[in-house]
Amino acid sequence: MIEHDDIGALLGADGPFARELPNFAPREAQQTMAIAVQQAIAGCETLIAEAGTGTGKTYAYLVPALLSGERVIISTGTKALQDQLYFRDLPKVRSVLGARLKTALLKGRANYLCLYRLDQTVREGATFDRTQASQLATIRAWSARTRRGDRMELAEVPEESPLWPRVTSTPENCLGVECPFFEDCHVVKARREAQEAEIVVVNHHLLFADLALKQEGFGEILPGAAAFILDEAHQIPELAGQFFSQSISARQLTELAQDALAECNGITGAIGLMLEPVEALQNAVRQLRLTMDALPQRGAFQQLEDQPGVDLALSDLRDLLSTLAELLASQAERSRGFDNLHERALLLSGRLDRIIEDHTDRDVRWYEHYPRGFVLYATPLDLAAPMRNLRERTQAAWIHTSATLSVAGDFGHFARQLGLEDPQTMSLQSPFDYAQQALCYLPPPLPDPNARDYTDKVIEAVLPVLHASNGRAFLLFTSHRALRRAAELLQDKCPWPLFVQGTAPRPRLLEEFRASGHGVLLGAASFWEGVDVAGEALSVVVIDKLPFAAPDDPVLMARLQALEQSGINPFMGWQVPNAVIALKQGVGRLIRDMHDRGVLVLCDPRLTSKGYGRLFLASLPPMPRTRELADVQAFFDGASAPQLVANERSA
Repeated sequence: MIEHDDIGALLGADGPFARELPNFAPREAQQTMAIAVQQAIAGCETLIAEAGTGTGKTYAYLVPALLSGERVIISTGTKALQDQLYFRDLPKVRSVLGARLKTALLKGRANYLCLYRLDQTVREGATFDRTQASQLATIRAWSARTRRGDRMELAEVPEESPLWPRVTSTPENCLGVECPFFEDCHVVKARREAQEAEIVVVNHHLLFADLALKQEGFGEILPGAAAFILDEAHQIPELAGQFFSQSISARQLTELAQDALAECNGITGAIGLMLEPVEALQNAVRQLRLTMDALPQRGAFQQLEDQPGVDLALSDLRDLLSTLAELLASQAERSRGFDNLHERALLLSGRLDRIIEDHTDRDVRWYEHYPRGFVLYATPLDLAAPMRNLRERTQAAWIHTSATLSVAGDFGHFARQLGLEDPQTMSLQSPFDYAQQALCYLPPPLPDPNARDYTDKVIEAVLPVLHASNGRAFLLFTSHRALRRAAELLQDKCPWPLFVQGTAPRPRLLEEFRASGHGVLLGAASFWEGVDVAGEALSVVVIDKLPFAAPDDPVLMARLQALEQSGINPFMGWQVPNAVIALKQGVGRLIRDMHDRGVLVLCDPRLTSKGYGRLFLASLPPMPRTRELADVQAFFDGASAPQLVANERSA
């Protein structure tokens, strides 16, 4: 076992990383975090480690994880980060440490090609348009040469292609050991590797699907883990809510019906038995969706139940699903497929019953609808108890890390959401010199953010900044409506290349933005985090409003009401802390390395007009602030930021 001081020394100026890795910069904060992670793993403790951008937190947890001698599960926020960790960072650390241990990469089954469903899709001879036929041919050719079967390998077929659901499996439609392709199954191979590995890299979706007992087949690996390291841990509260929810969707019901008909092929008399009830179920799904047309896209279940025709549509759906389950039971002995379909029908029937009948205070029941579908949910009101039970079940160390976990240095909000009692906490400041590298510009007071012309005024205030920076900017919006309006306004006023979220896949937009050198990129939602553009291509980040959660979110509304009933101010106790953490994510897009320089433009007048604005400002990196456009222009002309201290006081 490496001693605590030695862990720090490994990452120090005289250590192997400094000797062997080009451009490796020893950082005291990184060494401090590595020691804390080592102690947490050894003592089976809970640690919250906020590590500012540039701290080097990935190596700070990888080094102690690899040297611990224990099985460690490392979970990342996205599949892209998971691949980056496994294929780039982990091999470097293993090489420097000379660590001879097994590692594995594991994703949810929908990420792996299913050889059986590919074979079925080809055999069905369905009529595809030219694009889909070409994509299917590409997938078939790839299937013959891939070792992992991970669809991320195949960039030629877009992630949103409707073919992927047809050639990947779900827990419901997998045939398991009775599959004729079982021995060559990519999911099975990935799981076997994970079972044998000391370090397993997963993503939060997979981790929580299994911990919440919605098994993706990873569950048998979890009890043997001595530590769980959650990177990008700020995402955990929202994700945990999703995975502890019960839900049923139009897509699940439609796929059940389609798979039931497909299973009839070659089984005497089955189609005559199944066709009518399957078509009736599909029609009931369509009827329920039609009753939602007049409703908001999402809302409390009570809103749905109050809609004319919904009670009857829900009752029909329950009866028809129950009838189909009985018919599938009568055919279960005729094929493994029918047996599997019977289990799926029972599972969906149970979920539907729970959501319709559940009237407890523990869950929030709500709906969401789309142009061609819907989802019904029952989401736990309080996540602390199930999260606490989950951790106790594992008897392992839990390490949570991210650049954004605290509110003005306080970790209480994050800890309360996850039921973390008396955790070890640490806040490691970024090594970047924000006083020299950055400037925060608060434009002269804009109208109230709810004003109809607010986005127009934001663009008016931002255009002079864009001229000073010669483009090179991210404009981040809290709503897609504001983003679309800003795009309209900038279409004629923007002399630089304009990139707008939704006009192309996110990776392509970012690549083209980087390559343009002077682009202006407009984004919302997913662009607030995980975007890494270092260098001069990004020199301005504009945030239009404080990122408070949408007021029409039924789960949020129920949580706020429960907080109020328990005597807690829901605005200051929940909405403000969540918005602070979200704002810090957006701000983090600006300075990505030691050589970056940039201006942060915060447009929301509530930062200075409301008392809670101080919490937001106190949570930002320590950069000078100004209200003077001339200071912004001077910054880009090369003037140093410390000259702006006086303006900081007035801003």
